[in-house]
Amino acid sequence: MVDRIHILGASGAGTSTLAAALSERRGYAQIDTDQYFWEPSDPPFQRAREVGVRQRLLGEALGAHPRWVLAGSLCGWGDIFIPRFELVIFLRLPPEIRMARLKERERHRYGADALAPGGWRHEAYEAFIRWAEQYDTADESIRSLRLHEQWLANLACAQIRLEGALSIDEQIARLGEFVG
Repeated sequence: MVDRIHILGASGAGTSTLAAALSERRGYAQIDTDQYFWEPSDPPFQRAREVGVRQRLLGEALGAHPRWVLAGSLCGWGDIFIPRFELVIFLRLPPEIRMARLKERERHRYGADALAPGGWRHEAYEAFIRWAEQYDTADESIRSLRLHEQWLANLACAQIRLEGALSIDEQIARLGEFVG
């Protein structure tokens, strides 16, 4: 059984959901990269923290727990943590399922009126969706499949790929002896 897991994938692939399930069912501390990447704000996700601050805060969080699951992408800014990973899980969903999940998540988070044309969150929502739709086709200059594949190819730790619309139970079953 491993103690230090990193889960990554496209926005909407389910990294936070799987991390929450592993935390609840297997006793890992759940840590999310967004909590360290972004400065606290209302609404959230407005200003990125400086890289050094992100690294310090995330390092402190990882060091505070003997068993953790870290969800979210940290390619580039968080590479200093790679030696801590015992297992990296890569989640991939068909784009149409992933985008439907993202749109529903945003509706749940902000409300349909806020996202509709003329709503206070409409422009930011549209920009976020355009960015997220590029994941499968963009180059390495943004968070993309190509960037993740390149990053994964250079890891020395164990890796598992979970592809397709699997339930949480199916995902955990496929992780087998890694998570007990």
